[in-house]
Amino acid sequence: MNSKTPVIIVLLVAVASFLGGISFAQWQYQKEGAKKVEPTPSPATPKTQGVSQEKIKEAFNKSLIKFGNADSKLVILEISDPSCPYCHVAAGLNGELNKEIDKSRGAKTFTLVRDGGSYVAPGPEIKKLVNNKEASFAYLYFPGHGNGEMGTKALYCAFREGKYWEVHDKLMTSEGYKIVNDLVRNERDKSGELAKFLKSVFDPEKMKECLKKSEDDEQLEVEKNISQELMVSAGGGAGTPGFFINTTFFGGAYNFGYMELVIKKALGE
Repeated sequence: MNSKTPVIIVLLVAVASFLGGISFAQWQYQKEGAKKVEPTPSPATPKTQGVSQEKIKEAFNKSLIKFGNADSKLVILEISDPSCPYCHVAAGLNGELNKEIDKSRGAKTFTLVRDGGSYVAPGPEIKKLVNNKEASFAYLYFPGHGNGEMGTKALYCAFREGKYWEVHDKLMTSEGYKIVNDLVRNERDKSGELAKFLKSVFDPEKMKECLKKSEDDEQLEVEKNISQELMVSAGGGAGTPGFFINTTFFGGAYNFGYMELVIKKALGE
């Protein structure tokens, strides 16, 4: 083996990796069409610089949906979009989609534990922390997929009536994914269809009336701007889902195990 062989091998590996990345990006684009594509959510080193705790507190206070207070020793922000596929993956309530994505990728990254995989979705685990009052939590909207405005407004309505988790969990099912993306999208005249879908967890007449609120359109814009600034400042681009565990940013549908290490440290465990 001559002295140039190792260099050639390194170059070949780099080219193969690059082409593999292009192939996956092309698959995403073909699957989603011209819509914005979320960043590849494969586990990677989370971002720990670029956003101060004061910025996290400011975002928390400007969000509409929030539990606890910004001075908690553990503050979790979720930047999400109820129409985004990887947000559904992270919510852990649409196992069919998790398996479909894994099948398309030829990997078993997101198949839930209950379905024979190893993926622990962060959504249910964060909900437990909130319900146990171990964490403060805020939900912020960002159009990672493009069809989630009416779904997010339904979450605002639900939060005001103390029904956030019930409506969230309904929207993040397989049926909810189809309703939001294929039927309702961002169309105001489909508010009745969305209210009808959610009737098992929320009064449909109240929902239809609430979805007309113009101030919620303003809130969507506020959260879009905050979310983009936070994600870009954290060096993660702008896509969904994104999770801040205090100032540590997890850009993508991370397995909860990666987040748990940071959470335990914040709680002093």
